[in-house]
Amino acid sequence: MKPFEVKDGIFWVGALDWEERDFHNFLTPRGLTYNSYLILDEKIALIDTVKHKFVQEMFKRINRVNELNEVNLKIDYVIVNHIEPDHSSGLPDTMRAFKDATIICSQRAKEGICKYYNCQDWDIQVVKHGDELKLGRRTLMFIDMTMLHWPDSMATYVKEDKLLFSNDAFGQHIASEERFDEDIGVDETVKWAKMYYANILMPLAGLVRKKLSEIQELGLEIEMIAPSHGLIWKNPSRIVEAYARWANFEKENKVVVVYDTMWHSTEKIAKAIADGAASGGAEVRLFHTRKDYWTEIVTEILDAKAIAIGSPTIHNGIFPPMAGFLAYLKGLKPKDKKALAFGSYGWNGAAVKEIVKILEELKLDTLEPLMVKFKPNEEELEKAFAVGVELAK
Repeated sequence: MKPFEVKDGIFWVGALDWEERDFHNFLTPRGLTYNSYLILDEKIALIDTVKHKFVQEMFKRINRVNELNEVNLKIDYVIVNHIEPDHSSGLPDTMRAFKDATIICSQRAKEGICKYYNCQDWDIQVVKHGDELKLGRRTLMFIDMTMLHWPDSMATYVKEDKLLFSNDAFGQHIASEERFDEDIGVDETVKWAKMYYANILMPLAGLVRKKLSEIQELGLEIEMIAPSHGLIWKNPSRIVEAYARWANFEKENKVVVVYDTMWHSTEKIAKAIADGAASGGAEVRLFHTRKDYWTEIVTEILDAKAIAIGSPTIHNGIFPPMAGFLAYLKGLKPKDKKALAFGSYGWNGAAVKEIVKILEELKLDTLEPLMVKFKPNEEELEKAFAVGVELAK
């Protein structure tokens, strides 16, 4: 791909990773985008770098901007919004190529850069929330984004262009030759952003609410949001409104049933619960932890009103695939849901008891658990159906 002009004198020079399918256990069926942006002004700024293996791609696009604009391109500033290696591991090569550039970052980012890359002899300038940097006719303003989603995170706002470089906030994990949300459809882009939010930012909901409020209080006019992953938002209100809904755990009339099974007994219970919930008027999603991707399951749980989690008991505990999923879910901290534990057992119902304990630790509103010894009979399946109806209510 050629560099892409986002706004007059501002270019996308990032990289597309078409092949990546797993980002820290986050399913990425459409790959990844590492977004880097170049601002041409009296002083030239590069907003973030890319993952190391793609740094030559970024350089080719920067060189192409140079050719197209007939400038002797010298980067004055490298803005490091976030030091996670998918953004910063291209930094050493970038600093070797542009030796006189000054790195602009938060104090915590400086500490991280020095730990990752030894700082070498780099000129690093620390900025705080609200600090500004004049490039010429443009002014960059830096916004503290601590813990969204690392301690070092910040965003960069171009005042004159009303453009927010939001780093990981508002991003999506998708590789696409299109650069704007409306190019693949705004609804489609929101769908990918929901998956990203559910699997990365859900446990930070309180901070997301606080930051959205702070940005509103700053009175920033935002006409475009350019995240570090995925597509650029020409319709920023759509994603800001979606983040507000997700951060407040606004829910749909949906029941998500998640199970695993050994001899199909827990599966039969799960399907009976799902049938009952559907008959009660709820939308229903039914997932198997070894056949469905956890990324998709969690995305559906984000805005569900109720969840049902089922496992057989093995070795006096939860079936390992379900135990792994629950560890993943526990880290993401879903909130404000009805929750049911269910399962089958042979000698004891330890798995269901452990699931109840996890649901209670998450402070979910738990219902009476459902345990069935061996294979469920018709009467027990009717009971499971009735529990599903109750969940739908």
